[in-house]
Formats: sequence, C-alpha cells, structure tokens
Amino acid sequence: MTGPAAETALERKEKRAVKKPELLAPAGNLEKLKVAVLYGADAVYLAGREYGLRSNADNFSLEEMREGVRFARLHGAKVYVAANIYAHNENIPGLEDYLRAVEEAGVDGVIVADPLVIETCKKAAPALEIHLSTQQSLSNWKAVQFWKEEGLDRVVLARETSAEEIRLIKEKVDIEIETFIHGAMCIAYSGRCVLSNHMTARDSNRGGCCQSCRWDYDLYRLEGENEVPLFSEGDPPFSMSAKDLRLVEAIPKIIGLGIDSLKIEGRMKSVHYVGTVTNVYRQVIDRYCEDPENFRLEKRWLDELEKCANRETAPAFFEGFPDYRQQLFKNHSKKPSHQFVGMVLGYDPETGTATVQQRNFFQTGDRLEFFGPGMKHFTMELGELTDEEGNRIEAARHPLEIVKIKVDHPVEPYYMIRKEN
Repeated sequence: MTGPAAETALERKEKRAVKKPELLAPAGNLEKLKVAVLYGADAVYLAGREYGLRSNADNFSLEEMREGVRFARLHGAKVYVAANIYAHNENIPGLEDYLRAVEEAGVDGVIVADPLVIETCKKAAPALEIHLSTQQSLSNWKAVQFWKEEGLDRVVLARETSAEEIRLIKEKVDIEIETFIHGAMCIAYSGRCVLSNHMTARDSNRGGCCQSCRWDYDLYRLEGENEVPLFSEGDPPFSMSAKDLRLVEAIPKIIGLGIDSLKIEGRMKSVHYVGTVTNVYRQVIDRYCEDPENFRLEKRWLDELEKCANRETAPAFFEGFPDYRQQLFKNHSKKPSHQFVGMVLGYDPETGTATVQQRNFFQTGDRLEFFGPGMKHFTMELGELTDEEGNRIEAARHPLEIVKIKVDHPVEPYYMIRKEN
C-alpha cells in the first residue's frame, strides 16, 4: 500500500510505539557473561576481584574483564562493573589504580554506593558512567534528585520501591532509572542486614553475606531462665526469608513507567538460570514493545521460568507493601521442574553430532530438551552417546566430561540441555 493511507497507518504505529528498556543480566563469571549476552541481554553486570559485594562469586580478573568487554562489544552489549562495597580504611589504597584499570578495560560504567568510591571514580576514571547501587536504598525522588546533582548517570532504586513511587520519581527527576525485576530479595533493606556479621563475622556490606535469613530456626519463648519451645515435634523449621522477586507479569506496567533498565539479580546463580531467565524476559519485552495493544503473556514463558526456579516467587514491593504471604516462614524449598545436564560446545552438520560438556548425570534413553537463544527448543530421546574418542557409552557420569550426541536438529555453541526431574 502506498500514499496517504499507508502514511496514516505508519503514523498510528509510531503512536503505539513504546521505549524499549535495557535488559540487564548478571555475569558471575566469563561463561555466564557470554550466555547472558547470547540469550538476549543488552548489558551485563559483573565484579572484579575487589570492591564488589559478592566475594564468593567467580569474580573477574582484569584480563577476564577485558575479554568479557570484547565479547559484549561484538554482540552490541554493554558491561557494568559493581564496585559497591562500603569502604573501610584498608580499602582506600589501590582504589584509584583499580578504577583506572576498569576504565582501560573498556567497561561502560561502575555500580557504586560509597561516596568515597564515587568521588574517586570521577577523578581517576572520568570516562566511566557512575550508577548508584541499590545499596543506597533510594526510594524517594528528593534523594534521586540529590544524586543527579552529584553528577551520577543512573540510580538503581531500592528493591523496596513501589510502582507508584517509581512513577513519581520519573516525573520529578530526569535521570536514568534501573530497577530489579527478578531474583532474590533481602529480608532487610537490601544489603543492610547485619545478621551475617553477628553470626559468622562475615560482613554483608563487604561481600560476605552468609544469608542467615534463609537458615532454618527453631522458635522458643524465654520464661525466666527457661526456653519454652513454640513448635511441636514434626513442625517445619522457621525461616525469615522473603520469596524471590518475579515481575514478568508486570512488564507492560514497568515499561509504561519509563524505567530505563530492567535488572535480573543472580551473579551467584547457575549458567542455566542466567540463560533461561534472560531468554524469557527478552521475549516478553520484545513482544510487548512490538505490539503493546495486542500483547498477551504466554503460558510457555511462565513455564520456562519454572524450569530453573528453586524458590517461590512474588511481586514483592512493586504493587505495594508485601504481607506475610510473600514471606517464607516454614517450608521454603522448591525443586525446579528440570535439571541442567549439559552445554553444547560445537556441532558437526555433516554427521548431525553435537559435542557436549556434561554438567549433571544423563544417560541413553533419557528425554532431553535442547534450548538456545530466542526460545528455540526441541526435545528428543537420547539414543547414541559416545565419549570424546568416539567410543559408545551408556551414560555421561563424570563431571565436565566431553561427550558426543546425535541430535535431531542443528544446535550451536552455548545451547543448553536439560531433563525433567
């Protein structure tokens, strides 16, 4: 169709268009970075060996950081580095050198909380964007305005911020807003709990949180010097943990608020989790932005999230103050519906054979699901299985063992394999 009618249709389409937010995924190590980017992340966040809040993650050396930046650039993605500890005196020496090295690695920005780190970054590494960490617990527009005037490029809001609070912040302050859409929730204001410090001497604000809130407890009442149990034999233990955050159903509302970056939590989570969750949110965001008026949330996207989830989920603070139903006071274990068993390393189109690295036990006769970027899936019964030298075997039983599988459809490196539990 040409002429005025076509122009009118185009104009109508443009009016319906919405701003597509950045999808930001966690990268606990180099493999997870590559998976996050390939499975649809517009940006990833990671930490170096210093100044980050996940000291138990496989954090990046400077060389790995440079390699990660090169890979991300090749696929049009950005890289942000978390340097969001609250610094003690011993953290000051070397800070300038570290920030300069991060800048020289080609990183796009740093995620920070401590004013010392912020001011040092401005002087030592001025090319880096500065994003204020959720550690600052921002939940009002006046505080956001303050940090904008301090010269920051983006603020990461507190997980405890509601949709209506976000709406007012966007109306009042012209600054990039990042907010969490999926992942773990802190039972305190994010990162401000000191249970870990008290119970294990591991500092939650310097990367050592032991997640005390997720431990199992027995409850007692103190009567004088006597401890009276508040539980009966066989009762499930008590915890004080929050359900994990899941806002996939709220994506249209979130995009309507004008939020600039949607963040998935989980640098400590598995590569299977990173790929699955990123894949789903990529589909939901793209589908909504393509045609908001006719968007429908598909059941298969929700089913996909269940394949890697191991905790119950809730919308947390987004729709208002959460009540007891969004906490995990008793049984809090939940098995994912599927188990990650292998990562594709390569594929020979002439023989239809995939080279696979084993991640969990699987054997001939198993029903395996292969999946890759763009929600590409197929399921097959495993027939022929050989070791790396081509010898027939019945099972992949050794950790990280390299095996070869005849597959029904072409696959690519970083496709993953799982089986139903």
